[in-house]
Order: sequence, then C-alpha cells, then structure tokens
Amino acid sequence: MKNEQQTSDSIQEYLKLTRETMPLLAKLANSQQETKHTQRWPVTEDHCFQRIVLDNICGGAWYEHIKSPAYQNLSLSQAHAAVQLCKLIIEAKEDLTQLNKRSLSWRKKQYTFEF
Repeated sequence: MKNEQQTSDSIQEYLKLTRETMPLLAKLANSQQETKHTQRWPVTEDHCFQRIVLDNICGGAWYEHIKSPAYQNLSLSQAHAAVQLCKLIIEAKEDLTQLNKRSLSWRKKQYTFEF
C-alpha cells in the first residue's frame, strides 16, 4: 500500500508540474526579452512537456515503454524520474531544447520550416 501511495503522489506531482508549473514558467519566460541568463522555452503546452519528460525518462517514445494512458501506468521509479527531470528543467539544469530535439528524433519528426 505504501508504494501505491508513493506512486500516486509522485504522479500527481508530475502532473502538476507538467500541467501547471512548466506551462506557466514557459509563458512567462517567452513573454520577456531574452537575455544570456534566460532563454525562450521551445514548448508551452502541457502535453508537450509530458511527451518530452516521458520520452527522456524512457529513452525513446514513451508509448513503446509504458501502456497508455501513461500517467495511469507509471511505475514508482518512472514517476520519481519524471518528477526529478521536471525539476531539473525548471531549475535550468537540463536543456529543454535538447530534450525536445531528442524526443522528436525518437519519434522521427523534424522541425518544419515555413516559407
């Protein structure tokens, strides 16, 4: 029962970070002028943060490693890893742009260029 509660708590923290905290921080950062200490966040939507975090903790597209819906099927260690990665991104100790590029490459997607 203890592990189930810990898993549930970690999943709730992960969801709060990706649904509320990170989108808010991204929108605030992107509304300010970029400096050498702050940079634009490459994504602002909750589902994008969730994709990036889960792909990077899984080492590939999350849906190849976790049954859908992912947030209901995370193990305790995956939930902990997701929370820790979110916190590292928020603290600018992990580069969200690089994590996003890695996630997209695992999904074989490329940035599109508009002409």
